[in-house]
Amino acid sequence: MAVSVIIPALNEATTIAAAIDAARLAGAAEVIVADGGSDDDTIAVATSHDARVLTGQCFRAMQINRGVEAALHETILVVHADTLLPPGAAAAVEQALDDGAIFGAFRVRFLEGGPRLAYVAFMINARTRLTKKPWGDQAQFARRETLLRVGGYPAFPIMEDYELARRMKREGRIAFLPFTVVTSGRRFLAKGVIRTSIVNWLIIACYHLGVSPTRLARWYRG
Repeated sequence: MAVSVIIPALNEATTIAAAIDAARLAGAAEVIVADGGSDDDTIAVATSHDARVLTGQCFRAMQINRGVEAALHETILVVHADTLLPPGAAAAVEQALDDGAIFGAFRVRFLEGGPRLAYVAFMINARTRLTKKPWGDQAQFARRETLLRVGGYPAFPIMEDYELARRMKREGRIAFLPFTVVTSGRRFLAKGVIRTSIVNWLIIACYHLGVSPTRLARWYRG
């Protein structure tokens, strides 16, 4: 089989080229950029780097689902526009799925480096080993048929990746690959590492207490 990489994007002209190129070097047979209405050069840059570009509503879950439905290959790997896959990632994903996993993701580290972000990455990786519920910035993967069977990414304005991981954990074995994706820590740096970490944990707790994703999105983005 071959791997289709789907990159949801909105105004990511400065990062999308690197994400596409890394996906190709990682072994992707196809790269789809699912754009949500960018008004910068995201589409032009993506096209110039030989990605397929899909356009539509600005809603990350729906952007990803459009990509899943349009993908030419059965193995799906979802990568954020500021995230770089490691070499060999596509083969590792296919091997994990062939070995019986139905869903999975990668370890993470932050592009900007530094002890504070290294600690955040350590905690994210430890949380994933414990809970088996990887988040979207860890490059989630699954078979296309499995994603379609569970209804794809839920149409939430936030927490869509977490909810998908919860559903997948109920379906079967989760793989946490010994490869590392490199992602941007820009939100942590802009909002503060401690503050952002606390907000993230509060969002998870409130979600489990039944607060709607719409309300959580307003809190998170405010």
